Amino acid sequence: MEDDVRALLTETRTWAVVGLSPDPWRDSHRIGKLLQDRGFRVIPVTPKADEVLGERAYPTLADVPEPIDVVDVFRRSDQAGAHVDEAIAVGAKGVWLQLGVIDHDAAQRARTAGLRVVMDRCPAIELPRL
Repeated sequence: MEDDVRALLTETRTWAVVGLSPDPWRDSHRIGKLLQDRGFRVIPVTPKADEVLGERAYPTLADVPEPIDVVDVFRRSDQAGAHVDEAIAVGAKGVWLQLGVIDHDAAQRARTAGLRVVMDRCPAIELPRL
């Protein structure tokens, strides 16, 4: 998994953040902002807002009109699998399941489809380690 962490944080630029909240106090908002500050293009995926972090938000991954490198999932573990399947369907290069988001079956489906997978980790913790 360390190779996947490094690759997703150094070889990608466009991250779709599923569950990105417009509330600046939420972890998803903080991490989205951190990714933006580090030079990543962040695409909010949430049906709860039209715009987050100055970027147009989309209700689903399928609605995003541009290529996505990484799908970063800020949803409960029991909902993560559906978003991993969407990531596979839109041709993402990887999926990143945030701290506490664990779905081994979905991770295996993604790996089988050729995606890099990071699970139960946070970019805010991993970026300084690089």
